[in-house]
Order: sequence, then C-alpha cells, then structure tokens
Amino acid sequence: MSPTQAKEHHGAAPPPVPRLLPVPGSPVRTHPDGAPDDGRPEEAGAVDPAGAEDAHLVDADVPAAVGRVLDRVLDERLARAREMDELFAEDLAGRVAGFTRAGGKRIRPQLLWWSLRACGGADPATVSAALRIGAALELLQTCALVHDDVMDGSVLRRGRPALHTDLRARYATAASTERAGRFGDAAGILAGDLALVWADDLVAETLLDPATAREVRRLWSDMRTEMVAGQYLDVQGQVTASHSLPRVLRTACLKSALYSVERPLALGAVLAGADGTTLRALCSAGRCVGMAFQLRDDLDDVFGDPGLTGKSSGSDIREGKPTYVVALARARAAAAGDHRALAVLDRSLGDAALPPAGLEEVRAVLESTGARAVVETKISRLVAQGLRHFDGALLDPEGGGRLRRLLRSAADGGTGSAAAPDVPGVRGARR
Repeated sequence: MSPTQAKEHHGAAPPPVPRLLPVPGSPVRTHPDGAPDDGRPEEAGAVDPAGAEDAHLVDADVPAAVGRVLDRVLDERLARAREMDELFAEDLAGRVAGFTRAGGKRIRPQLLWWSLRACGGADPATVSAALRIGAALELLQTCALVHDDVMDGSVLRRGRPALHTDLRARYATAASTERAGRFGDAAGILAGDLALVWADDLVAETLLDPATAREVRRLWSDMRTEMVAGQYLDVQGQVTASHSLPRVLRTACLKSALYSVERPLALGAVLAGADGTTLRALCSAGRCVGMAFQLRDDLDDVFGDPGLTGKSSGSDIREGKPTYVVALARARAAAAGDHRALAVLDRSLGDAALPPAGLEEVRAVLESTGARAVVETKISRLVAQGLRHFDGALLDPEGGGRLRRLLRSAADGGTGSAAAPDVPGVRGARR
C-alpha cells in the first residue's frame, strides 16, 4: 500500500502538496529565491529534469549518483574559475573541488534521498532536484569541515593534511613560519566560503515549483544559520570553559544534530511533497537520532580508532571543547567529591600538548565517573525514541525500511549505507 493509499484507508484525505515541475518549459518555473525563470538557458551545472537518473537506479548507489552530479557541477565551476584566474583555480578552487569529491560516506545526501523515497518521491524532476540538493549538502559539509579545521587548528582531516595546512605547506618557503601560518588560515577561510557559495548557487539553480521553492529556501536558510550558531556556541564554550550540561546539549543540537540529520530528512520530505504530519514525524526522529549521532562522535573522539575517525584521538580534549561526556564527567566527579578526577580534567582540557599518557588519564576518568556508560545509555535511548517517532509516520515500505536502517546505522556509527547497513565504516558527525 502506498503512503497515499494508507492515508485514504485511514479516512484522512491527503492535503494538497507542493510538487516539482515535471519537465522544463512548463508555464511557471521559479528558482528557490522566488524569482521567475526568464526563459534563458539554464546554467551549465543545472540538470535537466527530463534527463534525470531513474530513481530505482539511484537507489542502488546513492553516493555514486550524488558524486556524478558533483562531478558535473565542479567541472563547470572549475572551468569558470580558470577563466577568472589560473592561480586561484589551481590553489583554491581546485582544492575545494578535490576535498569535496573525496568526501566521506555522503551521509546527508543519503538521508535526504531515502527521506524522499520513503515519502513516495520518484518522478524525474524530483530525482534531479534531490540529487542536486544532496550535492549542495556535500559542498556545505566541505565549508563546515574546512572552517572547523581552521578554528580548531587541526592539521589532519580524513587522514590527510587539512586544507589550510596543505596551503600553508605550499608556501612555507615563501615567507616566515608565522606569515605562512596566517596565510594558510586565511586561505582556509576563503576555501570554506567558496564551498558555501557553490552550495548556495547549486540550490538556487535547481528548478522547483514556487511552493516547494519557498520551503526549500526556508530550510536551507535555517540550516546554515543553525550551523553558525552551533559553531559559535562551541568556540564560546571553549574560551569560557563552560561546563553547563544544558548548554552543551544545545550546542550539539545546533552544531550537528540539525544539519546532520533533521534538516536533510526535512529537505527530502519537502521535495517529495509530504504532508505536515509525516514531515513532523521525520523531523522529530531526525532530531533524536542527530543528537545520538553527535554524542557518538564525542565518544569516538576520545575512545575511537584514529584509522576509522580520520583524526587524532583526543582532539576535542586538547582543544578544550565542551562535549557532553566531559561535562557529565565533571558534574559527576564534583557530586562525588572526586577531587583527583576533577584535577585530571582541569589540567588536561585545552592542553594542546597533552601526551598520550595524559589522554589515557582522561579516558580513565570518563570511565570511572560512569560518564561514558551514561552517554552510551543516552545514545541508545535517543535512537529508540527517534525510531518510535519514525515508526509513527505512514511511509513507503521499501523506502521507509531503507531510511530506518540508515538512521540506526548513522547513530550507531556504522557505514551510513542504507544498502549495506552492517558494514563498518568511518564515523563522525562532521566528517
């Protein structure tokens, strides 16, 4: 039974829903900024909905389908960059494109895609729009990661030199160490900005009907602002050494849970024309699973294998990040009068030169205070709560099943592949 038939079976007629235009050349076409199409040829990166990939073929390998869209878009953007300036194209645009092409598991586009399919989206125009916005999410992820690495002073990303570190090394012999470092940081900020510009352009060039365009624009705007708010709370928490548990959870929600899970689910549902009840159920599920996703990332930073996480163990500890597991350990140690544990946390958090032995002491405190076990339990409860919200929605059985497995896999730190949910893979909310 389809979602529409199920709703009719329960006696509730589905409300009118916004749909994408089926083919180019329809009487009214708008971009997500609300401007009517002027009839001029589309940008080179825009996908003609009439030539979009078949939904069932995309189902077989969503990351590959998103990658094909990214290849077309990035090739076009790089060609335009070379027309502007060869050095800019080689140094900056080329690195942004390379970083994005070599992305992780493409978890956000997968969540968008399977949300779309769970809500019945399958027509060519919808498929085209979903793949393009999925590709835009990957570019937005590039922006977030590159800026993260600059702010955190990280030298590695995905097991390789971070983008700003790579650019710093590129000009290490051309200036003093200090000036080369400042250059690398500045170039990293510009690289993240460029990725954001490309992401926004990709969304703006996607042809949607007016009602869907308004909803997509609202979600995209909210998501970008939430990311900035969460990142600000994160760095503010570092400089103030804030250990408030509610504030730490709010930071995690804004910085990662919304943009990693809830907003991609909402974008997929809106593109498919889902009704309000279904959209709310998916958003509630996404927020719970997104929080579990971030809490798992916090644990992985301290206890995970660097070969899987793609960065050095304990980077959050060395940067003094106000993660939930650390804030919880501090609160439990204070309540128990465990001054030794508090002393370990006080001298270790924010120590950029913390040796492996010092990190082992922090791990021991997170274990002895019970903080790690409490967070593991909280993750399990959040996942269960999220799946209860999810199971309350009337979804396509095949697409819904794939999405459910993907949500569980994401929160458990699995591959992020709906097609192969039991294969281990890279973990991390912002990787």
